[in-house]
Order: sequence, then structure tokens, then C-alpha cells
Amino acid sequence: MKKESHSIADKNVMTSGCVWSKMTLFAIPIFLGNLFQQLYNTADSYIVGNYLGTTALSAVTSAGSLIFLLIGFFQGLSMGAGVVIARYIGAEDKQSIEKSVHTAVALGIVSGVLMTIIGVFFTPKILVLMGTPDNVMPSSVAYFRLYFLGSIGFVMYNTLMGILQAAGDSKHPLYYLIISSVINIVLDITLIGFFKRGVWAAALATAISQLVSAVLCFIRLLNINADYRIRVNLISFDGIMLKKIIRFGLPSAFQNSIIAFANIVVQSNINSFGEYAMAGAGAYSKVEGFAFLPITSFAMAITTFVSQNLGAGNIDRAREGARFGTTVSVIVAEIIGVFIFILAPVFISSFDKTSEVVDYGTVRARTCALFFCLLAFSHAMAALMRGLGKAIVPMVVMLICWCIIRVSILVFVGYFIHNIAVVNWVYPITWSLSSIVFAGYYLKTPLLRNKEKDHI
Repeated sequence: MKKESHSIADKNVMTSGCVWSKMTLFAIPIFLGNLFQQLYNTADSYIVGNYLGTTALSAVTSAGSLIFLLIGFFQGLSMGAGVVIARYIGAEDKQSIEKSVHTAVALGIVSGVLMTIIGVFFTPKILVLMGTPDNVMPSSVAYFRLYFLGSIGFVMYNTLMGILQAAGDSKHPLYYLIISSVINIVLDITLIGFFKRGVWAAALATAISQLVSAVLCFIRLLNINADYRIRVNLISFDGIMLKKIIRFGLPSAFQNSIIAFANIVVQSNINSFGEYAMAGAGAYSKVEGFAFLPITSFAMAITTFVSQNLGAGNIDRAREGARFGTTVSVIVAEIIGVFIFILAPVFISSFDKTSEVVDYGTVRARTCALFFCLLAFSHAMAALMRGLGKAIVPMVVMLICWCIIRVSILVFVGYFIHNIAVVNWVYPITWSLSSIVFAGYYLKTPLLRNKEKDHI
């Protein structure tokens, strides 16, 4: 296969050119990729809910926090690898790019194996601790065990996608996500709709599609003629690079796990209201996922843009990019929130037309949707901190606001008021608190004021 020729300063690198254009052209493919990923995740729930019923829908959607508890940690490590690689790409340090890329791949392989083992063996115990109802438990265990058996594909896709995005290439991950999304939906329809298999079939479809996207990313990185190209014989741990990746990624990994732990506590509270509440909240979570699209897209754009430009010493440009990304993310997320607020009953009923399910999901949507701007602002600030190499800051903020305070509200207020409204409101309250803290930190500490080049 003929290899493409790319210099380190190719058109994908964001250290020169129009700031808003570079960031937008980088963010749009991520947005579309996340859209397709959200569509095929939603397709799982849609097909399961319509073909297998409320109990099956509860099983598939109720333990999303369990999945994120495990994959979120390894995603955080991938973020750290992306920051390191992007910084070296901005500095045009070819030797360090090569070492950081191959260390990231080695870390991804090990992480995928660990995630598989942990997920398969501990899923039943965690589901019990979450208070999963007995009638839902068998389907939940089957779904998540099979999901985690295929987790190597998910971890490696995120690792390899992170390498491409660190180099400014967000288009090819989009192409691969489109392909995997189509595969996932076709398998869902075939296995569940046609052959009438159980919820495990949805997990199998997801695992296969994720593995395909990982393989396509790997082939791309094997055959591109650039300094971030993968060479199989060089995949190994470089001690210095591993320490840097962990230093940048471990706070984000803990941040993701902290958020997931708090959400597991939230889900446990939802479970106490029965399968209708579980199905309604699960359906809403799929709808809410669309509000995360601009948030995650511009968060990644902010982190990569800031990292590359700090590596190149472009301090003012990094600041300008961070402001643009934050503004767009907040505005677009709030627009989506307004649409969800208005059309919530229509969206929820597409998963399950049971009136109780629709009521639970609609109330949840109309409690949270108008606060998406605060969620977007918090994620944008966290992305900026990661790009600056200050990942410890968002970790601490999320620990306090999204874990300690969130869980405390559920434990103390929920003890006296056993009402689903307490569970619903805990998210807007903690989003507001984290936004206030981040805004205060930003205003008190003028970011990027040090004009000296920021070395890793």
C-alpha cells in the first residue's frame, strides 16, 4: 500500500492560520463522529426498547455509569497521551513524538486487557451494589459482561484516535466512526429485530463495531508517512514518556472515575424508584448525549489547540483559541438544551411509549436541559486546564462539586425526601457550582500570562 507523505507541519497542525477556522474545521469532524457514535448508542436503546420491552431497555440503559466508571479512567490516560503528543508535534520534536506515540499504544493495549478482566469479573457485584432490580439483573449482567469482553476495541480506538487528533487529524476518525456506526445498526436490526435475540446481542454489535473502528485507525497509523506513524516493532514503554503521560493523564483519569462513581450513586437512587424510572432516565440519557456533542467536540479542540500552540510558544494564539472554543461550545449546547426541553415527550416516547416511562424521562429532561450551558462551560474550562498541563485543577473541582457535593445532596436530602426530583436537580446544582469555581479560578489567575515557552 502506498504511504501518504506528511510533514510534521502539515495542514492539520494548528500552530498557524486563522484561529476560528482551524478550530472549527478540527471540531466539526469530531462533532460528526460523536454524532454517529451517539446515534448507534441510541440505536441500541431504540431497537431494544421497541423490540424487547421496558425491562430490556432498563437493563441496557441503567448502568451507563458502570461502563463509564471503567472506560472513563482509561479515556483519561488517553487524554494525557494526546496532550503530550500534541505538545511535541507543536514543538516539532520528532524523536519525542515517536517515543510518546509508541508508549501510548503500549499503554492502550495493557489498559484494554485490564478493563476486560475487571469488567467481566466485577460487573455482577457492582450491579448488586447499585440496587439493580432482580427482574432486570440477568439481562444487565449478560449485556455488560459481553460489552466488556469487547472493550479492547473501545480502548484502542480511543488511544489511536487520540494520536490522530493530537496531530490535528479529526477527519479520519470520523470516517471510521461512520463505518462502525453502520455496522452496529445493521447488526442490531439483524440480531434483535430479525433473529429476536436478547439484550446480549446489542452488546455484541457494539463490541464488533468498536473493534472495526480500532482496526481502521491502526491501519491508518501504520501506513501514514509522518513522525506519528506506528511501527509495530517499536511498540513498547519508554519510562520517561510513560511518566509524562501518567502525569498529564492520571488527573483526568481520576476525574472521569470520580464523576462515574457519583453517577453510580445517582443511578442507585433512580433504581429505587423501579424499572419505569430506570427506563425513563435511561432514555433521557440517550437524548442528553446529543447535547454533549458540541461540548466534547470543542473540548477536544481546545485541549489540542492549546497543547500544540504552547509547544510552539504561541501563547496569545492559545488564549484566543480557548476563548473561541468555550464560547461556541456554550452557545450550541444551550440551543440543543432548549430543543430538548420543548420536545422531551416526543424524544422519550420514541424509546418506550409507556406513559410512566415518558413521564419520568420528560421531567428529568425539563429539569436539566436549560442548564446545559453550565455543563459546557465546566467542560471547556477543564479542557483548557488539560491543554495547559494543569489537569489536577479540574480533577479537584470535579471531586468537590460533582462527587462530594452531589453524593452528599443525595444522601442527606434524599434521606428525608424520597422524591425523584431530588435526583433530577442534583445535576444542575453541581454544574452551577463547578462553573462558579472555574470562572473564579480563571478570573483570579490570568491564564497563559507567562510569556516564556511552556516545556513539558
